[in-house]
Amino acid sequence: MKSKASSLSVWDIVLIPLLSATLTSGKMILSFIPNVEIVTLLFMVYTVVFGPRRTFLIAVIFSTTEIFFYGVHTWLLVYYVIWPLLILLTTLLMKTRTSEWAFALLALVYGLSFGLVFAVFESFFYGIAYGVVYWVRGIPFDLIHGVSNFVVVLFLYAPLKKLLTGLRDKYFAHQG
Repeated sequence: MKSKASSLSVWDIVLIPLLSATLTSGKMILSFIPNVEIVTLLFMVYTVVFGPRRTFLIAVIFSTTEIFFYGVHTWLLVYYVIWPLLILLTTLLMKTRTSEWAFALLALVYGLSFGLVFAVFESFFYGIAYGVVYWVRGIPFDLIHGVSNFVVVLFLYAPLKKLLTGLRDKYFAHQG
């Protein structure tokens, strides 16, 4: 029998797939703009509002559903590492910082290093030379990714956090 601390509530069973679907929808809606996305923002806000445990499950579902849209590719495997890493970094950051500026800076660095992380992973499959070319070729996209992450998080983190916190608290107030 599972302990209460490790089991999922009905709230979790509904919430986790719903939030995962918002990630997929948000990614697709902005897919026509290269390297501008809201997935990073959403993972950060979900971690702060709903906690790292739930958000980790959201990341697993989100990464797995990518297979249905794009098939299995080496970059998809990195999703199982890179999104949980962002959840971990956000969890560590939220213990000491609450300002949207701190989260925007994390999003900036995350976007700038995105291609490098993928290049390292690609090197395991195709060799170091391929990984270096992959990274260098992607630097302009990483610059766009980092800057757009910074702007998106700077302007949308606080209002989205406030909205989702209010909805979460309202739900639990009615449960009581």
